[in-house]
Order: sequence, then C-alpha cells, then structure tokens
Amino acid sequence: MAITNVNNSAATASAPASTNKSALGVVTTLFFMWGFLTALNDILIPHLKPIFDLNYAEAMLIQFAFFSSYFIFAIPSGKIIDAVGYQRAMVIGIFTLGIGAFLFIPAAMIASYPLFLGALIVLAAGMTVLQVSANPYVAVLGPPRTASSRLNLAQAFNSLGTTIAPYLGGLIILSAVPSMDEIHHMAPNVLQAFRVHQASSVKLPYFGLGLIAVILGIAIALFKLPVISSVEHHKGEVTESIWKYRHLVLGVIGIFAYVGAEVSIGSFLVNYFSQKEIGNITEKVAAGYVSFYWGSAMVGRFIGSAVLQKIRTNLILGTAAVIAFLLVCVSMLTFGHLAMWSIIIVGLFNSVMFPSIFTSGIDQLGPLTSKGSTYLIMGIVGGAILPELTGVLADKIGIHHSFIIPAICYLYIVFYGFAGSKPRGPGISEAATL
Repeated sequence: MAITNVNNSAATASAPASTNKSALGVVTTLFFMWGFLTALNDILIPHLKPIFDLNYAEAMLIQFAFFSSYFIFAIPSGKIIDAVGYQRAMVIGIFTLGIGAFLFIPAAMIASYPLFLGALIVLAAGMTVLQVSANPYVAVLGPPRTASSRLNLAQAFNSLGTTIAPYLGGLIILSAVPSMDEIHHMAPNVLQAFRVHQASSVKLPYFGLGLIAVILGIAIALFKLPVISSVEHHKGEVTESIWKYRHLVLGVIGIFAYVGAEVSIGSFLVNYFSQKEIGNITEKVAAGYVSFYWGSAMVGRFIGSAVLQKIRTNLILGTAAVIAFLLVCVSMLTFGHLAMWSIIIVGLFNSVMFPSIFTSGIDQLGPLTSKGSTYLIMGIVGGAILPELTGVLADKIGIHHSFIIPAICYLYIVFYGFAGSKPRGPGISEAATL
C-alpha cells in the first residue's frame, strides 16, 4: 500500500505536551470490555468441546474464528478511521461487538457450533475496529516518550477484564457434563436436547455483555474526545510505502508471535490443569486458576506502566521475553504444581509485550500511525493460526509438550526487543533513534 512520506520530527513536535487523562479514562473502558470478551473464549473452549464432541484442533476453531477476524477486518477498520476519525470508529466498533454478543442467543437456542463461530466472527470484527482505533489513539494521547507507559496502563485494564472473565465465566457457563462415552450412546433427539440445554448457559452472560456494549457505545458517542492533529486528517497524499519502515514490519511479526503464544497457552490451561499429572482438578476449579494467568498480566501492566517511564522499552521487552521462554520450558519439563505455576507466571511477563511491541512498531510514523496500526492489528491473526497448530500438536503429542510453539514465539520477541525494534525508515535519522 502506497502512503505518505512524512516528516517525523514535525509530527513529534505537534504531539500533545501532556496526557489527556479524561480521554484516556473513557477509552480505557473499551480495553476492559474487549479483554473480558477475549478471555471468555478460554471458557467457551472446554464448555463447547464435550457438547459438540470436538477434538483439540476442532475446539481451537473458536480461537481461529475469533482471531482470524483481525486479519480480515484490520484494513477495512483502517479505512473506517480515515473516513470518520478515531472516535466514530470506536463507536462503530463497540456497536458491532454488541451485535456479535447478541448473536450468541440464537446460536445457543439451536445448539449450532457453526453459528457460535459466526457470532464470534461478528464480535471480533467489532473488536478489530476498536483495536485499530483505540491502541494508537492512546499511544498518541500524550508525549511520545511516555507512549509505552500510557498503553501499558490502558492494557492493564484490559487484563482486569481477562482476569475477571475466566472466574465469572467458569461459575456461570461451565457445569458438569456426562462422560464422552455416555454422550456417544445418546439417541439423536436426546443428544440435541442435551446440547441445547448445555449451550443455553451462554445466553445470559452474552446478552448482558451486548447490552453493556450498546450503553458504552452511546456514552462514547456523546463524549467529546480530542482530535490528535499529528495523526488524523492526513488523507490523499501518496508517495511512500509503509513497508520501508523496518521496525514496523518486524513489529507485525512480533505481534503475531506474542498473541499466538499468549492465546495458545491461555486456550489450553483449563484442560492442562485438569490433567492427572499436572493439576488433577475439575475443569470448573481449573477455570479459577486461569484467572491467575490473566491476573498476573494485569499486575505486570500496572508495574510496567511505572517502570517504562524510567527504563527503555526495548530492554524491558527483551528481558520479559527471555524469562517467559524459560518459564514455558520449565513447565514442559516438569509436572504437578511446578508445571502449573510456571506456566501461570508466564502471564506476568506477557504483560508488557503487546504495548511495547505496538508502540515500538508505530514509533515516529506520525500521520502514518493509523496505517501502521492497521498492519500491527493484522498481526493479531497469530491468535488464530498458532493455537490451531498447537491444538494439532496437542492431539498428537499431548498438551504438555505442545507448548514448544509458544516457546519459539518468545525467542522471536527476544530478538525484536533487543535488535528489531530500533526505528528505521524514510525520514528517520540515526540521532532520532538513540
């Protein structure tokens, strides 16, 4: 895609001198909302797996449908921002998300797995618009030097949503089900009635979430968010390719690897912890432990928001990735509580990765920020592809050692943090990258 060549120093100079705290507070509510909905997928997987008699690869279609939407809808989302601006794009995204949540009701009423996947695609389409608009908006809502800190703070509330969702979702959605042998021997009419009954538990939570989305969309539409002149209203000038910005291209791969690793781990935790040699606990109890995984990410982001104001982003990112890699290896090589808690603590070091990769990727892009954001959000498709590959591997060698895929992802993030994140591209001087 050909786009504008910009003077990055000028764009930086026109950035806000201080953070607009009221605007940041309003937009942060969106981060909480999409975090909550994303983490509910970790409950849907073990809930729908026995209902529809799915293997791990088939169950991972939940994440595939959800996260592939980011790849499909990211470029249209960027065009929406160009056409109507950041605020209206956020409103469009939250209403679309609400429609997707409401679609869970008919999917549950007829107990159709394809309809559940369709509802997830619509929900994720709305979330894509939110991600493409809200992430860069928060990043440029104040001085460039505190962009990573600001986005870490917003992402901390995203993690608050992901922490609460598995616990509440486990209480409301997960319930005891007959053994697979009993399910296989059910008559067709009995089996369909069983599926409808079990699937009905998702209706109330998703209806409530859809209603909240509508109310939140109206509230954001009525709030006067500031226009950031350095990144908005730069249309129609076409001279330079965005793919010449090396730190952005490598950042897209970094987002792909990070989201793929985080989702691959989170998606399997309930099943992983319930295995006899790991946690030997019920799925309902295991869902509570998933909250620790996401909760540690929340704690890490609050800490990271403060630390990133004093220490360079690339050093924090590279170090966190090294530790995450080592923790995954420990979990793969051990059993029992050590295997459980080492994989849970990975969440703490995941915490700073998305905000750090994202802000590094759009660093010094100026008016190209929305374009760069579009491609970075497309990288979230890693959450569709890598969990599916992990699922295929889990069917062959077991969940325990299928975590080799996330481990490899963390190694790439080590490279990006220490070497690939340095801004390089047209109009970026060596002095500006020091």
